[in-house]
Amino acid sequence: MTIPNNMQELVRKRANFKCEYCHYPESLSTSPLTIDHIYPQSLGGFDDVNNLALACRRCNERHYNFTVGIDPETQQEVALFNPRQQQWCEHFIWSADATQVIGITSTGRATCNRLDLNDLRRSDRFIQKSRQLWVKGGFHPSFEDPRQENLQ
Repeated sequence: MTIPNNMQELVRKRANFKCEYCHYPESLSTSPLTIDHIYPQSLGGFDDVNNLALACRRCNERHYNFTVGIDPETQQEVALFNPRQQQWCEHFIWSADATQVIGITSTGRATCNRLDLNDLRRSDRFIQKSRQLWVKGGFHPSFEDPRQENLQ
């Protein structure tokens, strides 16, 4: 089933037009961000607005049909971040230079790991380079946690 345009627009506006996982701004993308099923359709998830999140293509692909990940600190399996039930700023912060998402809870760390939010495996570190340019241009980061506003 195709998600109706009005529901897609609601998801986009609710997410403030940025990926709800890595905070990639849609305004910097050459195409619209994708609609992600938080609880995957392949596992019985529905096209309900409360099961949808705005995601960049990369996060959507990395999320795939996973609902859990491994916290690299505790080696425990935990549920991935759910933007409908949890606040981003309770699980993640930006590094001082705003180029890396840092998980500060088991959920945050497992999500960073599973979705590879910092793209650490790529030798060219494309994500960090892009984020550096976005910071210089004033497009990034968008703070949800006032404790981090001093990074600007």
